[in-house]
Amino acid sequence: MATQKWLLFILFFAVGACSPIQVLDQEPAENFSLSNYRTFNFYEIDASGDSLSSKTYRNGIASLKTEIRQQLQKRGLQLGEHDPDLLVNIGIVIKADAPRYIVQKRYQVESEEKAKYTEGTVSVHLVDRMNNKLVWRGVVEGVVPDRPASLQRNVADAMDVLFKGI
Repeated sequence: MATQKWLLFILFFAVGACSPIQVLDQEPAENFSLSNYRTFNFYEIDASGDSLSSKTYRNGIASLKTEIRQQLQKRGLQLGEHDPDLLVNIGIVIKADAPRYIVQKRYQVESEEKAKYTEGTVSVHLVDRMNNKLVWRGVVEGVVPDRPASLQRNVADAMDVLFKGI
């Protein structure tokens, strides 16, 4: 019986170690604290293009919004429809190039993302609405899988890992 428990324990950690989800970057602005904010909302999608109209992109954005909403609410923020304190911009790499964001960056960014990310990488930007300034950036890869059946589970796992550092 003890041998079976050890085998299950080892199998559990071996499966977790093979997870393709990896946080690449978490960059808060100077003096950033999530506790300084009470409400959030998402930018409205105003981007276009072939990859943005794909089912993978649309499903990915919907899943990401759900998980990000849950992560921020767990940390005490409320979804605010009018004049939220924070705005969330989501970028997804559908093809091997730079992330495609739900809106083009019209806010002040201290340092730009310079890396080319692999397919399935997601960038999350938290923007202080009053100052129109990026206050936190997180990047995680291995989120949007080739298999749509894995999407929601991967997104949930990835956002849980990414937001642990905030």
